[in-house]
Amino acid sequence: MRHGGRTALVTGGARGIGLEIGRQLADRGLRVLIGARKAEAAEEACRAIGPAALPLALDVTSRRSVTAAVREAEELTGGIDVLVNNAGVSLDGELRPPCLDEDILRATLDTNLTGAWRVTEAVVPGMVEAGYGRIVNVTSSYGSLALMDSGRHPAYRISKTALNALTRMLAAELAGTGVLINAADPGWTRSGMGGPSAPRAPEEGADTPVWLATLPEGDGTTGGLFADRRPLPW
Repeated sequence: MRHGGRTALVTGGARGIGLEIGRQLADRGLRVLIGARKAEAAEEACRAIGPAALPLALDVTSRRSVTAAVREAEELTGGIDVLVNNAGVSLDGELRPPCLDEDILRATLDTNLTGAWRVTEAVVPGMVEAGYGRIVNVTSSYGSLALMDSGRHPAYRISKTALNALTRMLAAELAGTGVLINAADPGWTRSGMGGPSAPRAPEEGADTPVWLATLPEGDGTTGGLFADRRPLPW
């Protein structure tokens, strides 16, 4: 299916899963904005993707940066139809509860939860006005309450659990507007975060986010958590 005329914004799109998501969206005919904290990294990613990609300096931890980036994106393209909240960090190391490192927790939440929320807040009004939008929150099965069975990576897990909750709330709030929002678990993927020993290639990790980002008109799939295009329990 071609999606000519649509514009997608991928946060954290300069490498790993985000870069591959941008590449696959461009292959499907979308114009792709690659968001990254460093403009040079975004530009390099766009050269790798091709002429359908445009670089965008975007730090999701800064409201000022988000506001400026979305304004620039709308001026460049006329509006954002698809948002993939891919930017994320994992800072826990060997930390496990009940030990608490408040700085790590705060920094993790600021990117993984609040950062996604900031960008979503900025793009949703335009989507609602257009009567069309696709929002994908890149999450993890580590954030599933039903599947949670250890205390490893506590700040990361909690941030993704909270992002899952935000997905559900936004889906309820945006019901009937034409804006669909879902969460995608890419699995353990070879990337800067996943490391070189991860079993999944970036192409595999990107598949479910791209599928959700390109749900066709008339598809009412919203408020779900998916891995390999199949539902996961919250």
